[in-house]
Amino acid sequence: MASSKRKMNRRTAITETARAAGAVCLGGFSLAALVHMARQADARALRPPGAQPEADFLSACVRCGLCVQACPYGTLSLAEWGQEPAVGTPFFTPREVPCYMCRDVPCARACPTGALDGDIAIRDANMGVAVLVGHEDCLNYKGMNCSICVRVCPIRGDAITLEPGEYNGRRIMIPTVHSRHCTGCGTCEKHCVTGHASIRVLPRDLGLGGSGRNRAGRKA
Repeated sequence: MASSKRKMNRRTAITETARAAGAVCLGGFSLAALVHMARQADARALRPPGAQPEADFLSACVRCGLCVQACPYGTLSLAEWGQEPAVGTPFFTPREVPCYMCRDVPCARACPTGALDGDIAIRDANMGVAVLVGHEDCLNYKGMNCSICVRVCPIRGDAITLEPGEYNGRRIMIPTVHSRHCTGCGTCEKHCVTGHASIRVLPRDLGLGGSGRNRAGRKA
């Protein structure tokens, strides 16, 4: 009887130890993942208008959510666990809800820390830049005459225009983004009629390519 009790106690102790070890490992993994996510600057997170450069933005943003509350269109969200942007930071997904470019920029003015520039003029916003990514899906490349991205653009006639070009031996009108005027509001992406938007907004450094590795003048 005593021997059986000792075996049971030993088995229980081993089981409880294993459970505790598993919980510690899981907790350590989760904590490490959370720290990593909090530090990372996601390459595809589109920030509100007036956002400082990403590293400065992450340092200044206190994850208060005031910019989210101030947006009258529900454009902004605070990143949650499992999403790509740093947890608790504001971002938006143009395909769901674009930035409607409010003239008074209430989201930026609500920011208490300067992570968002409250004095920014909306046409100077640098949320990203639109890029035509779906050449094979864009209706114009299929020989149709679509101008939705041009017509819905809030900076109509300047940020996106239709320019004559040639594709597969056909003369077509090509949606052309003029990065100097594009604010990255995402209205074009929102209203693109193809299943996966043929035009998408990317952070400006990605959309324009950034600096290459092989700089001019570098010696081999």
